[in-house]
Amino acid sequence: MPVESPPSYIASPEPSSTQQQSMDKYSVASSPQSVASSPMTPNDIRPPTSPAAPPIAPPPLTHHNISPDFQAVPFPTSKYWCDISYYELNNRVGEAFHGSEFNLYIDGFTDPSDSRRFCLGQLTNINRTADVERCRKQIGKGLQLQMLNNTVQAYCLSGSSLFIQSQNCNQRNGWHPNTVCKLPSLCSLNLFDYRQFAQLLSESMAHGFEAVYQLSRMCTFRVSFVKGWGAEYSRQDVTSTPCWIEVKLNSPLQWVDKCLNQLGAPNLTCGSVS
Repeated sequence: MPVESPPSYIASPEPSSTQQQSMDKYSVASSPQSVASSPMTPNDIRPPTSPAAPPIAPPPLTHHNISPDFQAVPFPTSKYWCDISYYELNNRVGEAFHGSEFNLYIDGFTDPSDSRRFCLGQLTNINRTADVERCRKQIGKGLQLQMLNNTVQAYCLSGSSLFIQSQNCNQRNGWHPNTVCKLPSLCSLNLFDYRQFAQLLSESMAHGFEAVYQLSRMCTFRVSFVKGWGAEYSRQDVTSTPCWIEVKLNSPLQWVDKCLNQLGAPNLTCGSVS
């Protein structure tokens, strides 16, 4: 796959030797906690010049505790690896962006024709508040999402911090599922690990429908621009932040769906008064 050049507003010199070594490894991310809390220079966070790539399909999902009547569940492929929706407070604005390129940029500019860029600056909303408008002006170069070595990486290219809630990232690091990570400008975070998700899904199959269904929450993450939310902020929910996006990973969601179809309906009793 040829190397993609980033948009013209992003410099693309050769990555530093430390960064290149990280790319050569199977798993890219160091601890998100250490990444998000340590200052990084522009050399550390330049968009990688090595090509992004789709995840390598894990082996068909099986588990030694699953009934032999079940068939192996192969990893599904999708034309669009992610769908991105943009929100202002609790209102969705515009149509969802369907990501097919493995380097994607979500920024505050206005180009509607680049398949690698979801430009939020072109979206209109007749009910937009002054607070939202001020926040939108600070998005700038925004966020880069990259599919790399069976992970989804986030890079903050904005001059303002991003705030990210990813249950897959939180589970890997032993954090509470609802933890919101502050990602400062020019820092990166590993949002999703396909191999780890495959292991979790395999283990959950042995515990039935509800355990598998809960993993669907890991296939979606939310990113707020400029403003944070959660226990340490006045805004308790992402829908109270001025502008934010929701990213759905299509292949993992389809994989969960196939597994649920194998398991059948949950054993629940539902009466007229339940």
